Amino acid sequence: MSLETATLAGGCFWCLEAVFELLKGVEKVQSGYAGGHLADPTYEQVCGGGTGHAEVVQIAFDPAVIGYRELLEVFFALHDPTTLNRQGNDRGTQYRSAIFYHSPEQKAEAEQTIARLNAEKAYRDPVVTELAPLENFYPAEDYHGEYFRLHPGQPYCEWVIAPKVAKLREKFKEKVGG
Repeated sequence: MSLETATLAGGCFWCLEAVFELLKGVEKVQSGYAGGHLADPTYEQVCGGGTGHAEVVQIAFDPAVIGYRELLEVFFALHDPTTLNRQGNDRGTQYRSAIFYHSPEQKAEAEQTIARLNAEKAYRDPVVTELAPLENFYPAEDYHGEYFRLHPGQPYCEWVIAPKVAKLREKFKEKVGG
């Protein structure tokens, strides 16, 4: 099996990890930081907004089961790609919508997807998702891993993440694993 990697930012990485780890063909989801200038940042540094990093998930997936385009469909359906540096109450550049591509093919697919969404007027406002090459990925601290699964009763998990998981299960039920 030959895995590919996608790196996406769409607000809090806890939300993205919780939905992408449920998809068939996704082998691993790792929360982390990308797109900034500080090497090996901490969560506190990234949350401070001065590192330039976004909270991201890095997704290892089997393209024979789920394609990059399908990952982008889920990504765009489960966050608001029209708000600059913000997802809901999470504000700052660390919560921006971004696609950090790993190849020219991923860049082209992302450009086509964004162009299609804007042409179809899929959202009331234009998509402002940043598109940039992945330069560095820094894994988040261990306590961020599987956050939703380990803390389902935490208020942020109940109010923000659980509805995204429910939307995934409803809108993409054929892509969700057992």
